[in-house]
Amino acid sequence: MTNHYGRFAHVYDELMTDIQYSEYVKWILQYAPVEKFQRVLDIGCGTGAMALLLKDAGYEVSGIDLSEEMLAIAAARIEMASSSIPLFAMSMDELEGFENLDVAIIPIDSINYVTDEEKVVETLKRVFESLREGGQLFFDVHSLFKMDEIFLDGPFTYDDGDITYVWHTEPGQFVHSVYHQMTFFVRSENDCFERFDEEHFQRTFAVETYKNWLEEIGFSQIEITADWNAEAPTEQSERIFIRAVK
Repeated sequence: MTNHYGRFAHVYDELMTDIQYSEYVKWILQYAPVEKFQRVLDIGCGTGAMALLLKDAGYEVSGIDLSEEMLAIAAARIEMASSSIPLFAMSMDELEGFENLDVAIIPIDSINYVTDEEKVVETLKRVFESLREGGQLFFDVHSLFKMDEIFLDGPFTYDDGDITYVWHTEPGQFVHSVYHQMTFFVRSENDCFERFDEEHFQRTFAVETYKNWLEEIGFSQIEITADWNAEAPTEQSERIFIRAVK
């Protein structure tokens, strides 16, 4: 992965209020009920929002993330909730130490931050090896349309009075990839604004490519939907959801 999320970790939750975490949990519960699927690994767990919801739903949850800044915020959030979720600093393409998992999730386009094709495949292989027979993988990715059209229709701006950003995008070095350059102004305790800059790189692949990789690795019962509903993807879908069974 190319990005460690730096100071962005501290404003991440404020900017993710449109993400339907509860719908994500419902998707997992629909196919992996707690009665039969207990052990869940949240890959790219970020600030721990999804992990806590899964824990509250009754799962036994662990989380990994490459960003130590994200994990620090997740740990504080989990402690504040009087909960307990083991967290590990680890790159998803180097996943190790987990076996016989019932469920693995890679939520909120986290795998799109793995821009090397071989490392994407390696991530999926390592997840497969970590799951038990009958275990399930749930993940989502940006569509080609979002990467090639929507992201490049910038710049984008945001201002809620406490956080302001200007987000520039341009095509990345790979096909279906994008370079994000974000400038943030965050209100501090003394009512001044502090500036910091972030660079992010993301890459996605065609739905058929993900499906072929999963099949070659050994996954079956692959189900692909889009945009938080049970419908098949269209040419203008923005977020692709993929479920597969070992």
